[in-house]
Amino acid sequence: MPKVIFLPHEELCPEGAVFEAEKGETILDVALRNDIEIEHACEMSCACTTCHVVVREGFDSLEESDELEDDMLDKAWGLEPESRLSCQAVVDDEDLTVEIPKYTVNQVSERH
Repeated sequence: MPKVIFLPHEELCPEGAVFEAEKGETILDVALRNDIEIEHACEMSCACTTCHVVVREGFDSLEESDELEDDMLDKAWGLEPESRLSCQAVVDDEDLTVEIPKYTVNQVSERH
């Protein structure tokens, strides 16, 4: 069973964490199931960038992002070549090491 390794994040998981994942679930599913509250303002519909993560290891085991995800990622804070929306990145057979960026761009909360 593959594992998702979350690197330490000051607010969401200060110690970092390692969780088993079911093949076919998203990185966001794994995080939320284990009480890592990655923001997901669009309710996982690939319509924002709040669940942006950087896959530090295992990136090549993920299916390629589609055009919609790529368009959304272009708006993400701190975009890197290994960036993915965690609601779209589906776990396969390999372990993944994931970094949750320090900041997100939440267009909804920034309008207030």
